[in-house]
Amino acid sequence: MRRKSTPAEKYAFYSPLYPDQLHPDPSSAVNFVRFCFLDPRAREFYPDWDLMADGAVDLLRTDAGRDPYDRGISDLVGELSTRSEEFRVRWAKHNVRLHYTGTKTFHHPVVGDITIDYETMPLPADPGQVLTLYSAEPGSPSADAMTLLASWAATNLAATASGEQPTHSTGE
Repeated sequence: MRRKSTPAEKYAFYSPLYPDQLHPDPSSAVNFVRFCFLDPRAREFYPDWDLMADGAVDLLRTDAGRDPYDRGISDLVGELSTRSEEFRVRWAKHNVRLHYTGTKTFHHPVVGDITIDYETMPLPADPGQVLTLYSAEPGSPSADAMTLLASWAATNLAATASGEQPTHSTGE
């Protein structure tokens, strides 16, 4: 039997990408919806914050519709509803939308601007689960930034494993 992943686990791969001050350990999962609405750095991180905020709420509402009794989702919605007016307004719209392809742009504090394409595919053998592939145009500045980010993340994971403090910036 497969265990359903929580919203935080679904986005665990974002850990190196999202500079979440509530989760400074790069080996732990980061919840991008919480980051989007509760971290003041999110508006700089997302050049089109409104688009990302709308998409984050739409995706969270989709997950909530799939499993309305999921305690993790309920707790997250409750937390965001009490702490963010912008989340409350978006949640009240009841939008449910899945974006299967598109482009995302980030301004990462360590590696700068990153633009990546994504494609999401449902997994027929596991209803409700999807596989999302992200890629940067080969040879582009975004591809170089992603390579640098991967190296930075690996260094921070190694530092965390050895008991050292991870770095959160390039020192620029």
